[in-house]
Formats: sequence, structure tokens, C-alpha cells
Amino acid sequence: MDAPHGFALITIVFNPNSTGDAPKLAEELRDDVLSARPGQNVRLQPTEYAGHAVELAREAASSRNALVVSVSGDGGYNEVINGVMASHNNDTVCAVLPAGNANDHSRVTSQKPLVKAITDGRVRRIDLLRLSLNKAGVEPVYAHSYIGFGLTPVVAFDLEKASKGAAREMFSVVRTFSKFEPFEIRQIDGEQRSFDSLVFANISQMAKYATLSEAGDQPVDGKFEVITFPHMAKWRVLLAALRATTKGLGDQPSYTQYRFSTLKPMPYQIDGEVKSVNAYIDVTIDSAPQALSILG
Repeated sequence: MDAPHGFALITIVFNPNSTGDAPKLAEELRDDVLSARPGQNVRLQPTEYAGHAVELAREAASSRNALVVSVSGDGGYNEVINGVMASHNNDTVCAVLPAGNANDHSRVTSQKPLVKAITDGRVRRIDLLRLSLNKAGVEPVYAHSYIGFGLTPVVAFDLEKASKGAAREMFSVVRTFSKFEPFEIRQIDGEQRSFDSLVFANISQMAKYATLSEAGDQPVDGKFEVITFPHMAKWRVLLAALRATTKGLGDQPSYTQYRFSTLKPMPYQIDGEVKSVNAYIDVTIDSAPQALSILG
């Protein structure tokens, strides 16, 4: 752990149209920080459109001794860390204040209340997941928690949106499951395989209920877990998905890199945000060890 850190500028990024209470939480955070550290330079930065947080975070990271706080769910925080990583400024520190439907990263990795963490100034570094495509002009993107293809991330994300209660959760799983089709990829050894789910996890839990692995909560070992569901009978897939939300899936293999090629256009989720990759693209998922400075 590094020495206590002082910040020349704290930028608080939030979505003013959030379904949660991000504007109020952002203002309260600013007021609490100023109360704890009078004279601190704090700037509120509301986003104006999808992806704007990436630009705001990259701009904020151009300052020395900068802290960029995302008042958001996992998706908003993903944009902030990608903006900071694009700045190539290793001095920039990130933090997240939960304000959304999905707050897996904060829930799993948080060690203390954010205002106290800012006051203490104790910074630590964590690993990120990095997704690279062999497509001209496409830069790598980063994930703080997971990258998922297929069924499991879809079910987990749907569970997050569902109302509390076992009956509603079961309905959500069955509804998503009934529409799902397996996908095929070509692995690095040339073998073509069919999967129902392929998840690359930097943390051990997703969507409050799903425990993907027995890995530690802090992503600091330079590896990530790969959770695979090869194509199987639908009743077996459903049982496995439900087991993830109850007992958990147990120990999973760890990797520093995983490579494959797509055979058809494929959607994927990165920290809860849905994106897509074209057919016949080489995909590389690797660990970016100690890539991000954080507090909280």
C-alpha cells in the first residue's frame, strides 16, 4: 500500500438522468469531502450522453494528482476507468460511489466508506481485465469486474433488474433461458467448440446473488477466473445457473490470458454494459496486473 495520497483535484462524474439518485449523492459527496478537507478542489461533472463519462474521465486524468469518482453503477464506473486508462496517466486514482442497479465491484471490493477513504488517502492498485480485438483502429477496452459471453451474464444481469423474491428471480431466469441459443467459437488450438456461457471474472460475484468462483474478493493476483458452460441439455444449464445464485459454482481455473476467434457476430457484456463483436475476429482477454489505482 502506498503512502497517504493528497489530491490536487477531485472530479465527481455522474449521470443527472440516472434511475437512481446520482445527482443528490454526487452533491452530498462533494459537501462531505469539503467538510472533511476544507479548501479541497472538487468539481462536479454531469454526463450529457452515453459514453460521455469516458471523455470526462480522460480529461480529468490530464491533471496531476487527480482523483476521479464515478457516482454510478458498474457500467458508469466502467466508462470512467476506460477514460482514465486512455489517458495513460498512472498517477490518476479512481473510486466509485454506488448509485445504480448493479454495484458488484463496490460491494465486493470496498474496504471503507468513500469519504473516509478520501480523507485517509490510502491508495491501492488492482488488476483489470483487458479485451483486445485484431481489428484496425480498435483500441483495447478494460473491465473492472467481468466480461461475459452467452447465458450466464445475461441471466445475472436480468436477476439484477428483477424485483426481490425467489418467485420473481426464478421467472427472470426462466424467461431469459427460454430465448437463449448456444454460441460457437474457435479456440487458439483450432478446435471449434459450442458454449452456453463463457465468463471472464475479475471478482468472485455478480449481480448480488451469483457466486462465480471461490477466488478472493480483491483482484490483485495478475489472474482472472474463467467460468465455462459447454453446450449441454437445457435442464442442466438451468440448474447450473440457479446453483450460481445459491451455493455458488466452486473453484474455477485461473488464467493470465485467454484467446479465441468468433464465428458469428456475438453480443457480450462488460461490467453489465452490452456490446458486440463481429464474426471472424480474434479476441484476446488478458489480465492487466496492478493497472488501476483506487481507493475506497
